[in-house]
Amino acid sequence: MGDRGPTDAVTGEKHSREPRSAGSGPSAWDAALRLLGARARSRQEMHDRLVSRGFTDDEVSTTMSRLDECDLLDDAEFAHEWVQSRHAHSARGRHALRRELRAKGIDDEIVADALETIDPEAERDIAYALAEKKLTFDADDLADPNIRAKAFRRLSGALGRRGYPPDVITSVVKDVITARRE
Repeated sequence: MGDRGPTDAVTGEKHSREPRSAGSGPSAWDAALRLLGARARSRQEMHDRLVSRGFTDDEVSTTMSRLDECDLLDDAEFAHEWVQSRHAHSARGRHALRRELRAKGIDDEIVADALETIDPEAERDIAYALAEKKLTFDADDLADPNIRAKAFRRLSGALGRRGYPPDVITSVVKDVITARRE
């Protein structure tokens, strides 16, 4: 037996990319509700997931309209929740959050509005705590300029991969290294 298609991350079920025949499983509406039961979804995410499960264009369109009628999809609310959650619990910076939301099909204006909710001081505090945790050199090691430069590069890279802006990275890394040296 061949592979039927990708595996659903929530249920672990295999699903086909080919259109489903009528009565061959749960409806698009049921699938959408199950997806929303796991976590909130953007409109684009929901559409893509239903299509990938093999529902016809008509089924997807009808289900998306029904979700709208029931106010179950709201990209602005989704973006605000995503930013708050990922910023607080995953230590993501503005740049990473912007990329994640764009990948989920969120409009740039909504993304900008959601990112405005991040307090710059809180963002800096989270970046500082992350850099402090990642700094593996002690004060004696950091007395060597080569080790300091190495620590600066490593910490800058770690914060950059988390999506922090360059000005925050530079400031935080300098402060963390200085604090460890003292």
